[in-house]
Amino acid sequence: MFELRVNGRQGRVLVVDDEAGVRKPIRQHLVKAGYEVEEAEDGDMAIKRLNEGENPLMVDTILCDIRMPKMNGADAIAYFRSQHPCVPIVVLTGYPDIDLATSLLRQGVQDYLVKPVTMDRLLPVIKRAVDQHEILKNQFTT
Repeated sequence: MFELRVNGRQGRVLVVDDEAGVRKPIRQHLVKAGYEVEEAEDGDMAIKRLNEGENPLMVDTILCDIRMPKMNGADAIAYFRSQHPCVPIVVLTGYPDIDLATSLLRQGVQDYLVKPVTMDRLLPVIKRAVDQHEILKNQFTT
């Protein structure tokens, strides 16, 4: 299997969800699996986190909820796709919607998961997304 590690870490994941009770266990499991995790409670905060300071936050995957206050996930995903087109996005939502899932997958979202999700299901999806980003980064830097 193709394994990529930077400084002993699997990669950096931005978890965007308005529920701290969702973000915290996901963070714990991802950190335990070797990922560096950043958090944002809505789409607006995620965009601010990505663009703060002189050095924009570099992430390997974005795990994003859809229904959130201020800026919902669909609007945030549109921004991520336009400004960070190579960063894989995985949707994690409590509201399954086949039409929305189809639309987001057509826009380049890598996967669409429905809450509650087991870590046995989530971790391989995140690994695949991070690995895909590493491959794309290597193609553009070599």
